[in-house]
Amino acid sequence: MPQKDLILLKKVKDSDKNAFKELFFSYYDTLFRFVLYKIQDDDIAEDITQETFLRVWNTRHKLKPNKAFFSLIAKISTNLCYDHFRHAEVRQRHESLIPVEQNINTNKPEEEILGNSLEKEIQKIVEHDLPEKCRQVFILSRVENLSNNAISKKLGISIRTVENQIYRAIKILRKKLKNYM
Repeated sequence: MPQKDLILLKKVKDSDKNAFKELFFSYYDTLFRFVLYKIQDDDIAEDITQETFLRVWNTRHKLKPNKAFFSLIAKISTNLCYDHFRHAEVRQRHESLIPVEQNINTNKPEEEILGNSLEKEIQKIVEHDLPEKCRQVFILSRVENLSNNAISKKLGISIRTVENQIYRAIKILRKKLKNYM
């Protein structure tokens, strides 16, 4: 490990923001390319890279300056990549369970009544049972059809938080709508 990194890591451990900034700018591009290779999405790779450095800063008191810094950030970012893929898999499994409003005209009044009843029940659950942030994210995603990235930027939260809130909303809806399924 370069002597310079050792000195910088000791300073970061003591909460030196300038030393952290120097490490950040020294390793950001390399880590970003490392993550991008795994994720294959620029926006998500950027989020994971930033989250990696945020975690380093937040746990700086536990740093071991004698360990290679890139090994540390590579391990953190790899775990975040695994988390991303796990969240994506869970989201994909549950997205199909949320009814989507369809403009299909049916000739069966019972189906139309049941569909309207289901739609009203969903609206009621969204309004009364979802926590505020969860409701806000769910409406932006499912009603306004915004991407997770767009929601993240609009609300100033991470994409992972957006994914978690959508998952939470779907879980609540599934539980409350089990009689309809």
